[in-house]
Amino acid sequence: MKKLLLATALIAVSGAALAESHGQTVRLGTEGAYPPFNFINDAGEIAGFEREVGDELCARAELTCEWVTNEWDSIIPNLQSGNYDVIIAGMSITKERDEVIDFSQNYFPPAASAYVALTADADLKGTVSAQVSTIQAGYVAESGATLLEFATPDESVAAVRNGEAVAVFADKDFLAPIVAESNGELMFVGEPVQLGGGVGLGLRESDTELKDKLNAAIQSMKDDGSLNALIEKHFGPETAKF
Repeated sequence: MKKLLLATALIAVSGAALAESHGQTVRLGTEGAYPPFNFINDAGEIAGFEREVGDELCARAELTCEWVTNEWDSIIPNLQSGNYDVIIAGMSITKERDEVIDFSQNYFPPAASAYVALTADADLKGTVSAQVSTIQAGYVAESGATLLEFATPDESVAAVRNGEAVAVFADKDFLAPIVAESNGELMFVGEPVQLGGGVGLGLRESDTELKDKLNAAIQSMKDDGSLNALIEKHFGPETAKF
């Protein structure tokens, strides 16, 4: 869904990763700031669609897992340096990322990105905000608009409200509840844009055994309908499903 990483990747950890070892706890790294994919709830815990998906995948793969949070702009380098074993953070599968890490099959289908603005006639070739290192930021940079990047998705929306940007470009599923709760202040403008190959788990290229286990678990959730049920629970019945 989101996210094109343009930063230079670190050298991948050599040899089999700790997560491949029998009995080793698999650490799941997420952002914790991208609802409904992932966020921190009132109890201070990681919650959202990906929390439920990740917990179920670990149960099906018979893995012991723990969750950690990491800021988005360093999420791939910190995977490679061994701070966690799996990225589960609304990360779109892209050619650029696939050159530096490995991906599972997608657990969220390709979906639309969209513009949100304060007025219906917003100039989408003006200053448009997006979260740093995302596929949306890459798209805006190539669109002829002036790209204004922010560390978090909430800051990119705030830039529209405070007049720094004429529009924000992000995942439509992320923006939809924000627009709905704005009481008419914010609105979708322009046409939705299809980007990326869906959302997948990011892994080190050496972690083939772990990838195989998680791929099998994802496929089992697709086959029995439980993945579609979680997508509908968190994103609504109109969201694309498998």
